[in-house]
Amino acid sequence: MKSTLKKFIPLAAVGIFSAATTVGTYQYFHKDEHNKISDSSYFTSANNGTLASLGAYPSDNSFVNAAKKTVPAVVTIKNYQNRANYQAPDQDLFDFFFGDPFRRGGQTQPRTAPQPQRGDIPAGLGSGVVISPDGYIITNNHVIQGANKLTVTLTNRKTYTAKVIGSDPSSDIALLKIDENNLPFLAFADSDQLQVGQWVLAVGNPLGLNSTVTAGIVSAKGRSINILGRQSKTPIESFIQTDAVINRGNSGGALVNTNGELVGINSAISSSSGYYEGYGFAVPSNLAKKVVEDIKKYGIVQRGFLGISIVDLSDSMGVQEYNKQYKTNLKANGGIYIREVQSNSGAADAGLRKGDIITNINDKNINDYADLSLAIGSERPGDVVNITYLRNGKKETADVTLKDLNGNTKTRTKDQLSVTEKLGSKFQPLSDDNKVYYGLKSGVVCTDVDSNGLLASKTGIDNGYIITEVNGKPVNSQKDIESVLKNYKGNVSIKYLDEYGRLTSRGFVMP
Repeated sequence: MKSTLKKFIPLAAVGIFSAATTVGTYQYFHKDEHNKISDSSYFTSANNGTLASLGAYPSDNSFVNAAKKTVPAVVTIKNYQNRANYQAPDQDLFDFFFGDPFRRGGQTQPRTAPQPQRGDIPAGLGSGVVISPDGYIITNNHVIQGANKLTVTLTNRKTYTAKVIGSDPSSDIALLKIDENNLPFLAFADSDQLQVGQWVLAVGNPLGLNSTVTAGIVSAKGRSINILGRQSKTPIESFIQTDAVINRGNSGGALVNTNGELVGINSAISSSSGYYEGYGFAVPSNLAKKVVEDIKKYGIVQRGFLGISIVDLSDSMGVQEYNKQYKTNLKANGGIYIREVQSNSGAADAGLRKGDIITNINDKNINDYADLSLAIGSERPGDVVNITYLRNGKKETADVTLKDLNGNTKTRTKDQLSVTEKLGSKFQPLSDDNKVYYGLKSGVVCTDVDSNGLLASKTGIDNGYIITEVNGKPVNSQKDIESVLKNYKGNVSIKYLDEYGRLTSRGFVMP
């Protein structure tokens, strides 16, 4: 149940982190009875005045000057994927695969394999924003996901091949680089200063129409729309909502104020048709800037976790479900109820307990999960956050030192990650019965596959696939894979059984 998932977020996901969809498509699908969140692009941000102070629209010159400043810094990004891995834009990448077809017992047999096809094809179109004169470009993670090749086209029609510096599915932010200098660029503004009712411009390339500018206001802040959980177990959702017109292809584009300052990166729209119907959502510039800084400095995003599971007390339905399931009597008055505290976590070390209600972090009110995810998602392991909470109705405070998922308080670089972390997957031994069933002498089953990880993005491997060999060596455990690839850099060859029951070999470069 969507509301249940939102309200009692699991430890791993709600342990919330300090760093802080679907490739080949510009769409996300977030379905409830009446609504679909489509991942196109959208913008929200603010300018320097509220509607009340402005009285009406800003002057024409305000819009004109902001557009002149912004348009040259917004680029078109094309995503090219291997033809054999490509999925049509109307498919949900995250629900596309069969699940786990390699288990015995009531398991559907592998499907008939399609004829092999070669070559890269255009699989997606989005936008990006130049953020430095030497060619760094920010965009959405879902715009570049699964790409074998990315091209960037400037407003002067020059096209470049882009390198992915890093990406973060949890915030839906990615950083690219092209070899060029003296480029027009946009500076990050302070998104905390945005106010509901402020004017913003959305600039991008919707529906293949280059350099499109639309205007609107900030409709709301701190929106959680339950979309990033499709690509991350630890999503940060605290979107800026705007009514500026945005459509497919705007993803990764700029949301700017009337001074032409970057206040958000467009990421999603609320729509039942897949096209603009009134609201768009953007990643706040402060979070996007932090993600970019981490990627440039460490190669990966630094995430600090509180180490708690929660109930979001802002949602009455979620509270009712929790009360019914656990025979409790919580009130839906806002705030974050601590349902469980993980041992050896920052929260545990600071003395937080089950039943405490978090109301404030670093002098910022925490009313719901969106507030919590942004407050913690803007910090790193080792950072100390001051938390105000209620215990038995009495206000208390605690300083919490955030840790990563391994319990460390120090940042790590990309080179310090384990093999499984780099690959973005875990591996379970294949049973002897399944080896006989599939005619294999060796094998491990892929689990917890990160669709943005190295293994999935470069080979198409997903949950349930069976890897039989790595670099020509049989593997029967996660330890075998770590042994083969530990301290290894260069070309890696993977032999595996895919969802069609065919043995396939693919390769990638281990950084």
